[in-house]
Amino acid sequence: MKINRLKNNEQHQVRIEKLKLLQEKKLLSDFNQGVPSHLAKDLHENYSHFSKDELENFNQEVSISGRILMIRNFGQAGFLSVQDRSSIIQLYLSKNIIGVEKFSLYQYLDIGDFIFAQGKLFKTKTNELTIEIYEFELLTKCLRPLPEKFHKISDIEIKYRQRYLDLILNEEAREVFFKRSQIIRELRQFFIERDFIEVETPMMHPIAGGASARPFLTDHHALKMNLFLRIAPELYLKRLIVGGLERVFEINRNFRNEGLSIQHNPEFTMLEFYQAYANFEDLMKIIESLFQRISQAIFKKNQFIYQDIELNLCSPWKRIRLEDAILTYSDFKDPLKLRNQDALLQYCQMKKIPLTGETSTGELLIHIFEQEVESKLIQPTFVTHYPIEVSPLSKKNQEDPFLADRFEVYVYGREIANAFSELNDPFEQRERFKAQILNQSHEIEKNYKNELDEDYLLALEYGMPPTAGAGIGVDRLVMLFTNASSIRDVILFPLMRPIQS
Repeated sequence: MKINRLKNNEQHQVRIEKLKLLQEKKLLSDFNQGVPSHLAKDLHENYSHFSKDELENFNQEVSISGRILMIRNFGQAGFLSVQDRSSIIQLYLSKNIIGVEKFSLYQYLDIGDFIFAQGKLFKTKTNELTIEIYEFELLTKCLRPLPEKFHKISDIEIKYRQRYLDLILNEEAREVFFKRSQIIRELRQFFIERDFIEVETPMMHPIAGGASARPFLTDHHALKMNLFLRIAPELYLKRLIVGGLERVFEINRNFRNEGLSIQHNPEFTMLEFYQAYANFEDLMKIIESLFQRISQAIFKKNQFIYQDIELNLCSPWKRIRLEDAILTYSDFKDPLKLRNQDALLQYCQMKKIPLTGETSTGELLIHIFEQEVESKLIQPTFVTHYPIEVSPLSKKNQEDPFLADRFEVYVYGREIANAFSELNDPFEQRERFKAQILNQSHEIEKNYKNELDEDYLLALEYGMPPTAGAGIGVDRLVMLFTNASSIRDVILFPLMRPIQS
């Protein structure tokens, strides 16, 4: 929303003058914390069904605290709409009831102020539950006018840069973040019930590893060493499997120095979990159950609407090998040339598929899959058996060494989870790391020396049992269950480009 800056500044000055007068007259509460007896939502749920006469007989006294969103002045009386963390409720005050002094304080109130009010419940002529207040205090003065309530915030810049305004005025935005908190509680409880333990691993790493992504580089002044913000916690979590913890999970913040989009924020939240004595097939069952658990918690069923499409999370989910998905959904139809590097390269060039980094057979398959297949995987789908060339931490498939025992979960054309049977052979892992370092082409590599994670390889030499692990994008998961079209709508403070002066 575009705000009239002159008008805004004038109102700002008027409110500052009001604050000074209130302080001079000692009408501003300095000590009352405003602890209420009830929340607005509870009052509506517990008393809205009673009639006017019943409420009058109850003579129910309550107190409420919150932010004023509306003021209607009728001379010797007035109505206020007050919002707390749960809902909105109407207040009524009359000069005859609250007295001259308190009514003079009412004249200084503005939309956005915080007040504490005590009174009794009644219903108006329009049958609206209301508190007739006999005592109130101004807790905090709002010095800047809020954007127009009924227009919400249409300016995306304001919505994301000043999230607090979005939360004040947009009930839907608040509901998204209440649901986000609920989803994270369900994730945590799901794994605790299955005998996993929650752990914490470092966010600053001496070696950039755990996933293929450009890291954020920083330095430690006292130790005179480069450090990297965590790309992924995977290698540390697997060290814990070596240590005998067997079932671990972490809800973690990761940082990848890459672009912004409706699906990507450089700082994001992941759930990663690892289970000893399991393989990638076992994790498919776990992930199905996990998604269904969240759906039941949010919607009380396994079907829901996302962006006007009904999604069905009921088991079993579709499973398709990556190569079969390419043959099914892309225009590449020759199964005999599916692993022919020249044929794949020629197809990518003909289709003008952008090629970045390596153009090995496995990489070319991924380029085709990402450009022509992903968007067509609408219902929950396990895409399995990725090329081993793009799966440096995965076990090879026993029947076909070109492939890895790996899957990704796609819903509405978006990757939400990545999982595989973990490679636990230290010698093969060393060779995979060497090949990965040789093929990397990140610009930031000019600023640091590529290194093998010798400590992780040492840990593997002590023995890691057969293990499967998965990473789930929490932000994308929240998008799915809150019908959000952009990742910025589910992150309270997304990264924004600097404001141009």
